[in-house]
Amino acid sequence: MNFLQTIGRTFLSGLEAIGRVTLFTLKSVLLAIQPPYYPRLILKQMIEIGFYSLPVVGMTAIFTGMVLALQTYTGFSRFSAESAIPNVVVISLTRELGPVLAGLMVAGRVGAAMAAELGTMRVTEQIDALTTLSTNPFKYLVAPRLIAGLIMLPVLVLIADIIGVAGGYLVSVVKLNFNHATYLKNTVDFVQTLDVISGLVKAGVFGFIVALMGCYHGYHSHGGAQGVGKATTNAVVTASILILIFNYIVTELFFAR
Repeated sequence: MNFLQTIGRTFLSGLEAIGRVTLFTLKSVLLAIQPPYYPRLILKQMIEIGFYSLPVVGMTAIFTGMVLALQTYTGFSRFSAESAIPNVVVISLTRELGPVLAGLMVAGRVGAAMAAELGTMRVTEQIDALTTLSTNPFKYLVAPRLIAGLIMLPVLVLIADIIGVAGGYLVSVVKLNFNHATYLKNTVDFVQTLDVISGLVKAGVFGFIVALMGCYHGYHSHGGAQGVGKATTNAVVTASILILIFNYIVTELFFAR
């Protein structure tokens, strides 16, 4: 019976957590689309999420493109299919690797920062002070982060796609002795609008997830410094898992036959 109680308790706890996240999401979205708005806070979060994340996302993208070109050449040279390397690099980056890797990098950097900031505000009662001053914490703290994440991650992914393709181009031309004009022509001819759009849609979903998980865990943190640390860890872990889950869901919606 103890074993069954443990299973039941875990199942009910999971349902309770899903319910809390769903209600938090609905409340945040509804308040984000209603006035008043805080454009200065939104712009600040856009800079935090987009501009300051650009170096780590760019470094990830360029080395991913370079490694992808090398590994693809290693495999395709066995079948004399080296001409397909530009196609594989560009479609892999635009559809999958660009959005997913950028989302994971931003989750590790921005999601943790959001959870730590809101968690510290919660345990030091600054969020309660906002309520006392008749300022809705969801409008002032959560909504700007959700809007900024939804806007800026597609911008980051678009830049990451360009940088990643450039990395593959450099390795292919400099190290693998490809003709640069042929490589660029194959890349442009093969990539389709749907490939880029699907990656940008994924990026928007991932940006929303990162901001949502950071705000949710930070907003509900408790227990002092230890609680803030736990909220930060949970924000990064849950955001990373949800990114991988929704990556499959969005891919299924776009490319299922």
